[in-house]
Amino acid sequence: MSQRIVVDPVTRIEGHLRIEADYENGVIKNAYSTGTAVRAIEKIVEGRDPRDVWAFVQRICGVCTTTHALASVRAVEDALDIVVPRNASLIREIMNEAQFVHDHVVHFYHLHALDWVDIISALNADPNETSTLAQSLSDWPKSSPGYFKDIQNKVKRIVDSGQLGLFANGYWGHSAYKLPPEVNLLAVAHYLEALEWQKTIVRIHTVLGGKNPHPHYLVGGMATPIDINKDNSLNAENFARISELITQAQEFVEKVYIPDLLAIGSFYKDWLHGGGIQNHICYGDFSTGDVRDVDLYRMPRGAILNGDLSTVYNVDLKDPEHIKEVIDYSWYTYQSGNGSGLHPWDGETNLNYTGPKPGFKTLDTEDKYSWVKAPRWKGHVMDTGPLSRLLVGYASGKEDIKAIVDDTLKKLDIPVTALQSALGRTVARGLETKLIVGWLRDDFNALMTNIKNGDQVTFNREKWDPKTWPKTAQGVGTVEAPRGALGHWITIEDEKTKAYQAVVPSTWSASPKDNRGNIGPYEAALQGTPVEDPDQPIEMLRIVHSFDPCLACAVHLTDKENNKSIEIKIV
Repeated sequence: MSQRIVVDPVTRIEGHLRIEADYENGVIKNAYSTGTAVRAIEKIVEGRDPRDVWAFVQRICGVCTTTHALASVRAVEDALDIVVPRNASLIREIMNEAQFVHDHVVHFYHLHALDWVDIISALNADPNETSTLAQSLSDWPKSSPGYFKDIQNKVKRIVDSGQLGLFANGYWGHSAYKLPPEVNLLAVAHYLEALEWQKTIVRIHTVLGGKNPHPHYLVGGMATPIDINKDNSLNAENFARISELITQAQEFVEKVYIPDLLAIGSFYKDWLHGGGIQNHICYGDFSTGDVRDVDLYRMPRGAILNGDLSTVYNVDLKDPEHIKEVIDYSWYTYQSGNGSGLHPWDGETNLNYTGPKPGFKTLDTEDKYSWVKAPRWKGHVMDTGPLSRLLVGYASGKEDIKAIVDDTLKKLDIPVTALQSALGRTVARGLETKLIVGWLRDDFNALMTNIKNGDQVTFNREKWDPKTWPKTAQGVGTVEAPRGALGHWITIEDEKTKAYQAVVPSTWSASPKDNRGNIGPYEAALQGTPVEDPDQPIEMLRIVHSFDPCLACAVHLTDKENNKSIEIKIV
């Protein structure tokens, strides 16, 4: 007998996501991904100075603020053919790399770990055995029996109080949890440590960008002057502090995050559900030189179809046949009536809510059912994110990516095909973090070398005057954000922003069905997944969380005429 499982809201994510699934004979037959809220931002920039747009669109998200700002300034620079000084490029790379490291660690411990770690089980652990285990994994100093006993007592006080706080509403005791109590205690300790650590790494943004969240950017470079001898500029003291923060980040990633990832993953290496779509897209990022030269990207640009790593396809973000957004199952209309979808330069954002009234039980998934649009690459449903980036890099022959992937697969004793799963996405995110924290150090060293060689320029004033701009210009700015491929498309006319569209990673991944009936990545990943208890569908959470959803990014519109955001309440 079939029944509908509804998880609404999906917690431990950014934004509002509803998942419905048809459950039959112990497995999910079909699944439906629904963005349930509309936020303000995208259309509000129309008519504004394009040099100011970054400050508005970075409010699309409260997590990846810096990535939206970076995509925006790159879009304007692309439209106006502005060359950014090398120092500014390096500062931007450092800020994005710091964002990745912070975001991935927070996701692993605070948004995803509790799908694999049983908090209550940690109360039964032997702290001495946990200490022995911890010391066998790394030389991280916080690994004594007394330390883990203190953590255990802290958790016990929380449990005994009946107010679980951060650990409330978990499916504790579920048979899907496989970790021994001692590993659970280790993970709980590092969960709490990561809460403290994540507050420090973001200080890199406050030094280089003025604040966090929403650090400052500037079309043409960065607004942060460099003078190692002045207090009101980036000086020797600032750079020493950044270097110290990078060292701390490297140590936490290499001595805590990666060992935990491999230790926990080793108990779940047979949990290979949630493969879903085997098409992957990566815009590429983290340049070793001129950001306009995609051949210099450490993360290469490209697409993979059907899991075939023998071929990497070219991705052209300016070609209207490459990127299109369709809305057949989304609460929008296109005035152009284009049923095959629109390229972002031609994109429209016309709300048309036709969903159920308050008090409904389930959605009519044969009709429109989401505020998320459905992006497609050459008509294909595409996945994006850490796994996609690793696979595109692996297939492209990037030696550092191939080396870390092959080494990890050997340690876990799994084939590369096993990465196409919820566990694989989680492993890929950790491996990417290890790569990027190394690039973070490399780019900081390159910035120091550049400054020592006498270059202190962070801003290019050329073409800053709007009178030098063409009457009409179009540009696209891309960033590989922590959750995947991010693109901002802008049209400038008569010195103002005429049109603006952002297609974000979670729009790709959380998309509903398209005009051909093809389902989105979340939906495909859930199909065929066994669920032991439909009242406690932890298996569904593992799969959805493995994508690290950000629905705040995926729906970002405003009612321009009434100058207010649109409030949609679904009960």
